[in-house]
Order: sequence, then structure tokens, then C-alpha cells
Amino acid sequence: MNYCSECGKPVAKKIPSGDNLPRFVCDSCQAIHYHNPKIVAGCIPEWEGQILLCRRAIEPKAGLWTFPAGFMELGEGTEQAARRETFEEAQANVAITRLHSVLSLPHIGQVYMTFVGSLLSKEFGAGLESLDVQLFDRVEIPWDELAFPVVKDALRRYVDDVTRGEFRLHVADLPDRLV
Repeated sequence: MNYCSECGKPVAKKIPSGDNLPRFVCDSCQAIHYHNPKIVAGCIPEWEGQILLCRRAIEPKAGLWTFPAGFMELGEGTEQAARRETFEEAQANVAITRLHSVLSLPHIGQVYMTFVGSLLSKEFGAGLESLDVQLFDRVEIPWDELAFPVVKDALRRYVDDVTRGEFRLHVADLPDRLV
């Protein structure tokens, strides 16, 4: 950040009075500009023992598979964002059934909140950000063609839960070597 969004003057990175971390502070109007992690909301859509995955049409990682996920918008809740992303990327409607994982990526300032959802019907298709959308059995997941390590991590945890028949909330900080 170079300029204040309040007054347009240059900002400096320093620790404001009463804080303990460096922030962008405007020397002119004293506005403090906080940069915080972004929330990525995603969904693992289920249909009769299968999950719905999307082949990405956009960078990064175009051509690789993922579950529907994306950045939350202002004014949205996490479940609403997961449902919206599922509809945008897979043209599918889901009922969110549970929170599956909260996976933090501190080195890039993102937190993935992944939900499990039930497809409301077997109607789906490629949205603007997808080349293809398919249902996969757990044993057919294209592990070597997944777009992001965090997606692979969440799906491995999901498959392990389904295999054990025990579902729990997974919370973890993922090391940067996985991303």
C-alpha cells in the first residue's frame, strides 16, 4: 500500500500507538489501514456417495480439479458464500449439512472454511470459471490433478472421515511447503 484510501496521501508502515504490529498509517490524516486474512468459503457437494468437483477454467491452476470455493463477498455469511460458489462454478444447488474444516494458510493470508453439502438435485454444469464438472467416487478422485494443496488436504480429511464413518471438524494451520 502506497497511498491512504481516506485522503490520498502517502502512508508509512509503522506500529501505531496502542498496537503491537506494523500497519500502514497515513502521516497526514492518521488513518490506520489494516490488512487481514481473506476467507475462502468452499463446499464438498455430495450426491449418493459421490462428490462433485470442478475443472478450473481460470488461473491460477487452470485445467486442474477442485471443489467449488472462492473468496467471500462483503455482506455474505460463510455458508451463503459456499452455496454461491457452488452455484457459480458448478451450476448446482446445495444444502449445507456441516462445517468440515477450517484450514489456515498464514503465509498467504487466507483461511479456507470448507463445508459439506448435499446436492438438491443431480443437475449441475460448468459455470464461467469451470471447464468441466463431474461426480467422482471417493476412489476416483484425481489426486494428482488437484489444483491446490489445501484442497487436497481437505479432501483427504473428508475421505478419511467417510471411510471411518466418523465426522469431525478439522482445524489446522498448514505449512507453506504444502501450498
